[in-house]
Amino acid sequence: MIVYEATKDEFLNDVFEDRLVQNICENFKAKIGGINEREIRAWYNSMQYMYRVLSDYEIPSNTGIAIEFKIPHTSKRVDFLISGIDERNNHSVVIVELKQWENVEKVDGKEAIVRTVINRHFVETTHPSYQAWSYASLIKDYNETVQNDDIQLYSCAYLHNYIHLGKSDPVTDGIYQFYINRAPLFLKGDAAKLRSFIKRHIKYGDNKENLYKIENGRIRPSKSLQDSLNSMLKGNQEFIMIDDQKVVYEEALQLAAKAVNTNQKQVLIVEGGPGTGKSVLAINLLVELTNRNLVCQYVTKNAAPRKVYAQKLKGDFRKSHIDNLFTSSGSYVNALPNEFDVLIVDEAHRLNEKSGMFQNLGENQIKEIIHASKLAIFFIDERQRVTLKDIGSIEMIQKFANEYKAGITKMKLESQFRCNGSDGYLAWIDDVLQIRKTANYNYFDSNYDFRIYSNPNELREEIERLNKVNNKSRIVAGYCWDWIKEGKNNPNIHDIIIPEYNFSMSWNLANSETWAIDENSVHQVGCIHTCQGLEFDYVGVIIGDDLIYKDGQVQTDYTKRAKTDQSLKGLRKMLKEKPEGALKLADEIIRNTYRTLLTRGQKGCFVYCTNKELENYLRKRLNEVQYTSYPDLNSMVAEKQGEY
Repeated sequence: MIVYEATKDEFLNDVFEDRLVQNICENFKAKIGGINEREIRAWYNSMQYMYRVLSDYEIPSNTGIAIEFKIPHTSKRVDFLISGIDERNNHSVVIVELKQWENVEKVDGKEAIVRTVINRHFVETTHPSYQAWSYASLIKDYNETVQNDDIQLYSCAYLHNYIHLGKSDPVTDGIYQFYINRAPLFLKGDAAKLRSFIKRHIKYGDNKENLYKIENGRIRPSKSLQDSLNSMLKGNQEFIMIDDQKVVYEEALQLAAKAVNTNQKQVLIVEGGPGTGKSVLAINLLVELTNRNLVCQYVTKNAAPRKVYAQKLKGDFRKSHIDNLFTSSGSYVNALPNEFDVLIVDEAHRLNEKSGMFQNLGENQIKEIIHASKLAIFFIDERQRVTLKDIGSIEMIQKFANEYKAGITKMKLESQFRCNGSDGYLAWIDDVLQIRKTANYNYFDSNYDFRIYSNPNELREEIERLNKVNNKSRIVAGYCWDWIKEGKNNPNIHDIIIPEYNFSMSWNLANSETWAIDENSVHQVGCIHTCQGLEFDYVGVIIGDDLIYKDGQVQTDYTKRAKTDQSLKGLRKMLKEKPEGALKLADEIIRNTYRTLLTRGQKGCFVYCTNKELENYLRKRLNEVQYTSYPDLNSMVAEKQGEY
């Protein structure tokens, strides 16, 4: 998706007539959503510089110009693209990453990381050349037309406010040369050099043809971790880490080296919502740390991801090797101190206090993991705690880290790689479920396919149809229907029955731990435990009577949960002891459960509600998304125009 596109002459004229930023703002609002003053200020500043660079008659007037191109399957946007044809008649696109930076510090020991001021805070971030190179690589990976039509992508970075400091300049230090060679760096006073770079690759105009191909070309399906795992463990790069992913990755590697070399325990807490790449990052770290001959394990409480990964790896790796890499969070009850170099805990919010089948072993899984490792990495999203036994919290991790006098590092992942890369959809879901108020209460990317069905049979038919493409669509439900004991291994005994629509399906079968990838499991309904930590192309969610809409509010009702539901086991005792706290906790668990289910789909999510008032509420919210009118931007833009 491109926010603004024009020919070079149209772009120059829009800048000259002071129309450009107004056009960008209006298109941005219509296509992406929320906008802030920092972005407007950056556009005004950077586009003046690009105006000067492109004011050259040797750059053809019909060269294509695009501003703010959203990379498919991610929430990331490319600042500036220039399209045309080079002197050898090759289709070319120049990618320019624009930066307002004025100061940079070199960061030793971390590949492609620098330190600079962003939003008034001095932070670590990726080097501009790495960022430009990684964005170009993502476009090439995801856009089939770019590959088939052999469109050449040439990336660079332009820090137009940054004064070069000579040979000792940190931003051009030799440690960054690998990526500077792949994406040249232009600084303040380098407008002529950038112009020459563009002219080298753009000899003739293309009337925006290459931009059209990039925006409308066939998009490759987004890679899923479970499908890429085998290749990753063999040392192949399946996922290019961008921005905050790369920053966390490099920090984790440095902390691992520090913990091993100094014998000082380290704890890294990485907070990130659904689809921010926590599991991909965890597996990348597992591979790299293992390659560095460190004793390392990937840890989860939920068995479903581990079983799916094991099934995918079967045949290429020995079972003992798989079991050594992927293990349960209850495996460290009797572990020796610092027995492992690194333990990587995915879905850390699902950790329990006790371990074992009867929950009677050990003291606390968080404590035991920190005890057993030199570096413990916890990937966590506290809004995905979905049972009363889930104790994983940042506060508790910090508590035990302090007990062990471990160094504590906290980081965040915010880039979105699921839900078609729509940050807006995730914020919208949080707002709709009344988990938290968000700025994106009435917007998400129109490329994400969200539907509401009044008839569950129609939802099932659509999911089954889509599943025929690649076996990556599933139906899941809230735990409002008993799991009939006699039918646990019999698909002909149906647990979930909605009589008014003659609808019935069985829960996922107990004799399969790989429901998420089994060939025929689209005919069974998954629950939170069989899908958390995994993803599908499309997910159909049946919302039961535990989530309703009443008196103008989304409300929960724990009494509508199934008797066989273990996620609220112990609630009755809590209600007697601390009724207010118990009700609050049950409410959070139910909302968190549906939040997790509603964010399993990469391309789309379809919903059926047993409560018709909730269905009507969702339709109303969806209609507001589709027909939102945005405030007039003239005053905001006019104010900025007066500053330049």
